[in-house]
Amino acid sequence: MLRYAALILLILLLALQVRLWTGHGGMREVQRLREEVAEQTRENERLKQRNEALSAEVNDLKSGKQAVEERARSELGLIKPGETFYQVVAPNTPVPEKADSDGK
Repeated sequence: MLRYAALILLILLLALQVRLWTGHGGMREVQRLREEVAEQTRENERLKQRNEALSAEVNDLKSGKQAVEERARSELGLIKPGETFYQVVAPNTPVPEKADSDGK
């Protein structure tokens, strides 16, 4: 009788272990969810840094002329009166040929 009780308890223990490791909410799923949380945390940190950089840039653009001028120079090609524009061409870069007046 004691032997049967021990066997039943052993089978029950094994069944519970199988459910713990493979069942819904088991250890595999917990590990997968932990990995997803870690990945999302990394993504959130990356986006937070990007937002902080954009916020700093917005504050610079709102508060000072230097940032606006720098942006206009780099993105729009701003040249002030009295300044001379120089364009540096890398060596071995083909220069586009102008079309003839015939349209060729």
